[in-house]
Amino acid sequence: MITETTVCVTGASGFIASHIVNQLLAEGYRVRGTVRKSPENYPYLLQLPGASERLELVEADLLRSESFLPAFRECACVIHTASPYVINVKDPEKDLVKPALEGTAAVMEAAGKTCTIKRIVLTSSVAAITDQPDSSKVFTESDWNTRSSLQRHPYHFSKTLAERAAWDYIERKKPHFDLVTINPAMVTGPSIGPAINTTNAMIRDIMNSVYPGILDMNWGFVDVRDTAKAHILAMEKNSACGRYLCSAEVMDMRELVELLSLSEYGNYPLPKRDLSGRFGTVLMTALSWTLPRDTGTYIRTHIGRSIRYGCSKIEQDLGIDFRPVRESILEAVADMISKGHLDRRD
Repeated sequence: MITETTVCVTGASGFIASHIVNQLLAEGYRVRGTVRKSPENYPYLLQLPGASERLELVEADLLRSESFLPAFRECACVIHTASPYVINVKDPEKDLVKPALEGTAAVMEAAGKTCTIKRIVLTSSVAAITDQPDSSKVFTESDWNTRSSLQRHPYHFSKTLAERAAWDYIERKKPHFDLVTINPAMVTGPSIGPAINTTNAMIRDIMNSVYPGILDMNWGFVDVRDTAKAHILAMEKNSACGRYLCSAEVMDMRELVELLSLSEYGNYPLPKRDLSGRFGTVLMTALSWTLPRDTGTYIRTHIGRSIRYGCSKIEQDLGIDFRPVRESILEAVADMISKGHLDRRD
């Protein structure tokens, strides 16, 4: 697709966002990305194919609505990805909730002052769906996380508040643009930028013996390139509406360890002790109280429970054909090694 349409991507340097920028450029869009520092700090974006002709990076402050106005000028769509993703923080209100909630409000307000914008696509999360697996339930877009707070899963709380604030703005203001949200599960795959994202860091930790054994936990995974494509399809398809849960496949820790052990990465110190039974779950629940608060809370609310997601809406409405997550995970490991996040073992 070759188009003169300009799309703004907030937080353009992020893991998902950089792939969105890359795919938009590949489709011929003009892209304006917001970043926190001067554009020269992001050479990996400026060197993307098509960037020299069709990518402009603009500094913006997530907490200042007026700083987005130059970035939104003459844009047809805003893909808002900018939001912190950290599990353990000293001040959840300051470090998570404020930037997520006020940042979303700033973007919505700036879009309301930009008459060319027709749609905002917001990167939300399964964290806004639930913060605790329920083995008896299949979670869908109709579910909302109602349990999280500043004390319990503050990251999940921040994502829930931010998405609810966006929908509340649409309901109250009835602006000239509409809203679509993408709610990804654990996003893995290779990174365009030099940083490591939270999901890949978890995989790295599993490979570096951070975990004492194989735990009774599972996660939904999705490739970062599929996640980026979902955002673009949500922008392009006029019929797209509402929320889209984005998860390709659920894997438990045993399956993940087996995948890695049978691959070329089997020489890493992967966990071998089986703690997936009842005794292991009781033991890890007790040990969780010795860990940082939010890590401990995560273990206590997830261990011994199984998550299931229903993703028929994104497959039917957007036509997403997900990559096999096992391939994505192995690509992520190769990428982490090449970028120095994981020691090479020959």
